[in-house]
Amino acid sequence: MVRSRPLPVDPLAEAKRQWLAHGWTDAADGMTVVTSVMRAQQLLLARVDAALKPFALSFARYEMLRLLAFSRSGRLPLSSVVARLQVHATTVTSTAERLVRDGLIVREPHPHDGRAALLALTDSGRILVERATTALNSEVFVDPGISREDATELVAIVARMRKAAGDFADPRPQPDAL
Repeated sequence: MVRSRPLPVDPLAEAKRQWLAHGWTDAADGMTVVTSVMRAQQLLLARVDAALKPFALSFARYEMLRLLAFSRSGRLPLSSVVARLQVHATTVTSTAERLVRDGLIVREPHPHDGRAALLALTDSGRILVERATTALNSEVFVDPGISREDATELVAIVARMRKAAGDFADPRPQPDAL
């Protein structure tokens, strides 16, 4: 997916030019937004995958481990994991099954709801997610490929788009802890 040499022309700019040439002027900017964001996602995911490869983790598996590590007790109800990761329950269940099989999490009965399950981080899972986070921080997150100012602006733009789509209720970040 990542090229060793840059293309001589930006294919997304050419696609926009073609959209305009075909008379789709009202859709050209939207097409460019969608394809630009999707291409950026491919580029970022390639970097994330490369950073996580030594840990045999996909980003989905990493996210679940990191979410559990962020929780106070290292465990969360399955339904909370679904809500916070914003993915379908079957995806969470499948990811959890692989993490259980690898000894990184365990499924526990919910103490108050016999129909529900908790996902709990194991010691091995905690060690692995901390090592993977160190790699992601140094290899991807410290330098995502754009300036801090552009990153702040991009996050704000995407937050407005997500809020308008009903993804969450309040895009304002909480103040930093003192």
